[in-house]
Amino acid sequence: MSIQIYGIPNCGTCKKAFKWLQENGIDYEFINTKETPPTREMVQNWVTSLGYAAMRNTSGQSYRALGDEKKTWTDEQWIEAFAKDAMLLKRPLFLKDGTAVLVGFKDKVEVVRQKLGL
Repeated sequence: MSIQIYGIPNCGTCKKAFKWLQENGIDYEFINTKETPPTREMVQNWVTSLGYAAMRNTSGQSYRALGDEKKTWTDEQWIEAFAKDAMLLKRPLFLKDGTAVLVGFKDKVEVVRQKLGL
């Protein structure tokens, strides 16, 4: 089983996820989206798995800077936006065996375990 986490190292929510994974002895690979932004194809696959609404980092500056037109955007427009600016992505984003399974880290431990197949 392979778990990858996309995010940024100074994100508080990412830090909570890293700590929890380490405390539970769960191996993972971290991908810094600032250094290695996801490709458009990757983002498209993530949106297919999770939906664009769950993936939006609505508390970030990049999101607020988009303006009101974002309220009517299609999946395709969100895919383009996420691919151009990874800061629009909610963090952390978890992949299990290459498939996006979870975004954020506010769910109950049981939900996280189930979605990560632990």
